[in-house]
Amino acid sequence: MSSSDVLSENKPLDRRLTPARPDLAAAGLRGRVEAARFVEGWRRRVIAGAAPLRRTPSHDASLDTEALYGESVIVYEERDGWAWAQLERDDYVGYLPADALGVPGEPTHRLAVPRSFAYPGPSIKLPPVLALSLGARLAITGYAGDFAINAEGLHVYFSHLAPLAAAAPDFVAVAERFVEAPYLWGGRTSQGIDCSALAQTALVEAGFTAPRDSDMIEASVGAPVAFDGGLANLRRGDLIFWKGHVGIMRDAETLLHANGYHMRVVSEPLRVARDRNKEPITSIRRL
Repeated sequence: MSSSDVLSENKPLDRRLTPARPDLAAAGLRGRVEAARFVEGWRRRVIAGAAPLRRTPSHDASLDTEALYGESVIVYEERDGWAWAQLERDDYVGYLPADALGVPGEPTHRLAVPRSFAYPGPSIKLPPVLALSLGARLAITGYAGDFAINAEGLHVYFSHLAPLAAAAPDFVAVAERFVEAPYLWGGRTSQGIDCSALAQTALVEAGFTAPRDSDMIEASVGAPVAFDGGLANLRRGDLIFWKGHVGIMRDAETLLHANGYHMRVVSEPLRVARDRNKEPITSIRRL
């Protein structure tokens, strides 16, 4: 989903994806929403390993999602240590710590492993500067031995990177790398991830476009599979949806999902997950 989709005259505005408040809104929303002031916004990028995007400008506010190192955001306001911004990755809107943002750069590579460290020099014996997560964006400007060096002078093990345009061949295999990662509402990293972030991350790494939340994924990714309540004829890669939840089939019988029951990413029989869930399966979609 792109910003142009969000601003389409034919679609209702989604609070999660709409940079609009009663006092301030994005200039592109002029005429569509009421606000005291409209601004163009300015581009920044994330300079923290991962930055929390929260519902309100408070450290104890709900975590809606995270922005990873090198990802771009459009900032509409900075005040009291918070930036009200929209993520360019998936259009999500919320409040980021202002000190997690820096000057925009043009990434050339992304981190292609679940977790890696960035060092101040070309040695693994140096204390790491940052912990990076799968999908982090880096503008690589040079090399030193086994390390790639980005525009900020961070050294990252070169074999942990992939060119930005390179796509993983199997999105399910990407998701499988998160097995046993802890569940975290709003999380997007191997230190904590939720169900829709697991699906979104895997799909994006494989070159697909995917929005952030499970209802958005259900509405826009793949094509519906005929479903009458049974669980026959499923395939690896099928997406299984409940109200507020999504999982990925590893094969015809096994579901991979981040969930609050186990509080981690697990692989289990779909029938077990179905029978445990109080909500019925709402749909199955196939890429």
